[in-house]
Amino acid sequence: MTDSLTYTFTPDQSGERLDKLLADLFPEQSRAQWQRHIKEGSVHLNGQPVKASYRIEGDEQLTAVLPPVQETDLQAEAIPLDIRYEDGDMIVVNKAAGMVVHPAVGHESGTLVNAILAHCADIEGIGGERRPGIVHRLDKETSGLIVVAKNERALRQLQNQFRRRTVHKQYLALVEGQIQPAEALIDAPIGRDPRQRKRMAVIPPHSSATARAAQTEYRAQQYFDAHTLVACRPRTGRTHQIRVHMAYVGYPLVGDKVYGRRRQTLPIKRHFLHAAELGLKRPSDGQAIRLQAELPEDLQQIVAMLR
Repeated sequence: MTDSLTYTFTPDQSGERLDKLLADLFPEQSRAQWQRHIKEGSVHLNGQPVKASYRIEGDEQLTAVLPPVQETDLQAEAIPLDIRYEDGDMIVVNKAAGMVVHPAVGHESGTLVNAILAHCADIEGIGGERRPGIVHRLDKETSGLIVVAKNERALRQLQNQFRRRTVHKQYLALVEGQIQPAEALIDAPIGRDPRQRKRMAVIPPHSSATARAAQTEYRAQQYFDAHTLVACRPRTGRTHQIRVHMAYVGYPLVGDKVYGRRRQTLPIKRHFLHAAELGLKRPSDGQAIRLQAELPEDLQQIVAMLR
């Protein structure tokens, strides 16, 4: 079904661009989507088509007939999910290591998106298509909590929380060596490694267009003879941030084949990194929630062996 809406603009909204104001008033559609709807003639003011750049005068009557959410070529797959929270706007999953978040070349199926499509019959869709909205990402081999939006409005609200850095994120990592100091803030920009473009690296400020500020807090949780269990709280969300930062200060993650030691010191099949805590506000009512996910069995076995 199509979605129809009407709205009367007020004098205090005069001077605003139509597309920007519509995105503010009806955030379930992005500004780019509103621009497309206007261009396609789905939006009228006082019964007449209009341009996205039109400046509101303050008494116009808006009518809009929006197209229905379209099916995508993404396939729903009945993959078991460890769901830690769900409501009409979002779902929080304890992702298993080895699961890719979003379909891509080489990973067209078996992803978190495929699994959520099968699980969520009530999904409203993102960007005019029936697909979940990925708010943030976890590496394939990183386990733990990840939040996915069911509709455009929730996606934008959740993304804003991550952008404003109000989301609480805590990871557990096992690193090589007995880390010193026991608690610190790593403040080092991260960008593409100029020597190996598939890797990230700490880049001196202003030396590369890809370098972006990155900060990670860490605290030692437990010391072992040659390793440390560390709680990490990334203040920013750069690609591979924790893995790059811990390697940069000389304590790479156990099992990290990209940034870690060539010869691994423990029998582990993936890097030891788990998204253990996630705290944010629900898009529906602004209520703060905090979720936890215990270490998965493979990582628990490593810790038990060290103890």
